[in-house]
Amino acid sequence: MPVLAARFAGSPMPAHEPVTSHLAAEFLTVPAVTIGRCVADVRACAEHLGIEATPEVVERVAREHLLALVNSAPPPRGPR
Repeated sequence: MPVLAARFAGSPMPAHEPVTSHLAAEFLTVPAVTIGRCVADVRACAEHLGIEATPEVVERVAREHLLALVNSAPPPRGPR
């Protein structure tokens, strides 16, 4: 999806800035830039599919993506 990345490069659209901030407060272990990219990608995908990209829809879908990201990380290695 290089076209989507180029279109939304940089910070997310201003209408979704509160979504990014809210998710950043919820996912403290995920870098803010990753959260911003996720929100922008979800917004772009929703618009591409003809779905109204309301903040509620974007937040719900982005949260699911971020949960998958966090839950797929391998557990930290402990002392042996």
